[in-house]
Formats: sequence, structure tokens, C-alpha cells
Amino acid sequence: MSSVEFVLNRDVRKPGEGSCLDILSREEASKARDYHKSFKEYAPTPLAFLPHLAKYLGVGELYVKDESYRFGLNAFKVLGASYAIGRYMADRLGMDIAEATCESFCSADAREKLGDVTFTTATDGNHGRAVAWAAQQLGQKSVIYMPKGSDPIRLESIRSHGAEASITDLNYDDAVRLADRMAGEHGWIIVQDTAWGGYEDIPTWIMQGYATLALEGLEQMRAVGVDAPTHVFLQAGVGSFAGGVLGYLAAELGDKMPKVVIVEPEKADCIFKSAKIGDGKPHAVTGDLDTLMAGLACGEPNTISWNILRDYATAYISCPDYISATGMRVLATPLKGDPVVISGESGAVTTGILQYIMETEEGRELRDALELDENSKVMVVSTEGNTSPRAFRDVVWYGEHKDEELHRNKKQVW
Repeated sequence: MSSVEFVLNRDVRKPGEGSCLDILSREEASKARDYHKSFKEYAPTPLAFLPHLAKYLGVGELYVKDESYRFGLNAFKVLGASYAIGRYMADRLGMDIAEATCESFCSADAREKLGDVTFTTATDGNHGRAVAWAAQQLGQKSVIYMPKGSDPIRLESIRSHGAEASITDLNYDDAVRLADRMAGEHGWIIVQDTAWGGYEDIPTWIMQGYATLALEGLEQMRAVGVDAPTHVFLQAGVGSFAGGVLGYLAAELGDKMPKVVIVEPEKADCIFKSAKIGDGKPHAVTGDLDTLMAGLACGEPNTISWNILRDYATAYISCPDYISATGMRVLATPLKGDPVVISGESGAVTTGILQYIMETEEGRELRDALELDENSKVMVVSTEGNTSPRAFRDVVWYGEHKDEELHRNKKQVW
């Protein structure tokens, strides 16, 4: 039976003592949020408060940032893709992003100066749809490559935004290499949320785009009288999302930054493996990367975000698929009085791991190490809604990925 593994960061740095956080300062995050506001679809996503689940699990407060409402696209990814494309367009036009808007990029003058631009990327679905949507909003083209095993429903969602899209016979990391090669051959612009030598600007802009989510979350917590969370759980694929949110929280909160826990699927746990090896360098995992958590099926860390995650995260967790399935069911069938949160397989793993840590005997060591108790104010991010309706139905309606749950020590009373 697969089990949860974790590594504690024995050398957590204080903000200012580790990797530079300037790229994720309040000023940079505000620029990103202001650009996002130029789209008519923009609105802060809800921060759901689940007091009954918090009490049941034994924590003080529990908040879920629900990204299923983001721009009508059912996932957070558009924050990074739209801002990176905006920064690229601004640079091409010699504009300051602080003065740029969606409307300005669609003007006749901008169109004449830019000509036709084609954006490309590799994706399991959500990021590709985000790139396709952002390109469509600006009257540009996109070509999207998906790894083998991708859900055809996600493929059609991408195509609905005018993209040329296909499912390849490659794993995610090889699909990224394909997109990069095709960009070079055709003069396209690759919009990928992972960095490599010579390709760092766009991944940085993507991380800055993700900081909008963290900025919103802090504002929403403060609006209900909570100065800051004590614990934040973030999922990682290549680590760009986790690095963007953690980096902003560290830059904004300083010594008051929360304990941040990074969660990955066991078959695609490059951040966990890098932390476990412990030499300070990012390390890749290989293979098919087949996991229920398709949006997290990435084997090679973003080298920019890795430094932030290495220095400022409190713990790193590698977990089997049933943890995510549990989270999906918990959020979709809440305790009476709590709101429903429709969370997909990559979105729900943070709730699932919190449930595991707080309810099981196996989770006790990590629970104690993280000091999770009745005084904790926990924020998790549900990064996607039911972007794969088939997977959501199979897990929530038909109970797939439950066998391991039946063997765990769980509370018997509600």
C-alpha cells in the first residue's frame, strides 16, 4: 500500500536571509493584479470559510481559496499565462506593464506594430487553456501540446479558444521539449511555467501572475479579522505556483510568514525528492508520471521557484492518489453549514493531506512537527474545479481511489 512521505526543512530561512524575493514583492504582485483587472472577467475568487470542518479536524480556522471561479476558466492557471503574455507584449511594444491593459494590446496601433504572434506551450490541460484564452483575448494564435493520457475533454476546452491543440505520445517533460523545439523552428513564443538555461523571463512573469492569488487571499483574510494564516498548504508540479505564492507571502509578511507545506503526487514528486536529497540542487524524476493529479504530473523543477521553495518552505510531502480523492470528496460533501467547494484532482490534494495529517495516527508526527492544533489558522488552495468531469464523477460519485482509505485509522463519529 502506498504511503505518505515527508521531509522537514531543518534550515528554513527568514525572509531576507535566503533567496532574493524582489521578483515577488508587493509592488510586483500589485502590477500583476492591476493588469488582471484590465480583463472584464476579473474578480477575486472566493475564500471559502469551513468552520465545521475546521472543528472536526481540530484546527482553529480553515479557509479554501476556490480557483474554480477564476476568469470563468475553472482553474488558477490563467493568472500566470495572461500576465506572462502581457509582459511579453509590453516589452515588444516598449511599454511599461504598469500602463498596459488588455484593451491597449488590442488597439489598431498595437496590432500593426506586433503583427501576428503565435504562443505555444505544453500542458495537461489547465495551463494550455489559459494560454489559448489569453492569446484569443488579444487576437493572437496558439498551438498547444498535451502529454499522453490527457483527458480529451481538456483538449476540447483548449480548442474552444481557437487553439491548434493535440495530445502527443510523450510524457509532460518531453512535451515541453517538443513545444520549445517547435517554437524555435517556427518563430513562436513558448509560454511555459518552468525555467531552464536561457529561458527565465517568462517563467518569472508567470510566477508573478500567480502572486495575484496570494495577494487576494491575504486581503480576504484581513477583511474578516485574520492578520495572516499560520499554515498554508500548496501543491507543486514544477513548483511555479507554489514558489509564486510562497515567495509573495514571505516578501509581504516577513517574520510573520506562515508555515508553508508543499504537496506533490508520489509519482511526480520532484520538489520532495530534491528536498530529500538535500544538496540544495533541483533534481528531476522520470517515467510516465502517471497520477490522478494530472495537473501536477511534472518531473523537472522550475529552477527559479526551486530556490524559493528550498529556502522558505517548512515541509515537503509526497502522497498517493487516494489523498487527493479524499480531499475531493470532503470538499464536495461538506459538513452541514459549510459551503460546497467543487475541487478537481489537483486542486483537492491540499485538503486531503490536511485531513490525513489531522485524523490519522500515521499523520501524528507531521502534525506535531508543524504544530497544527486548535490555534491554527489554515489556508489551502483549491487550484481547479472539475476540469475533468469524468475524473471528478469517478472519484466523488463512484468512489474511485478509496481502497487505501479503508485501511486507515479514522474517527468513527461525526
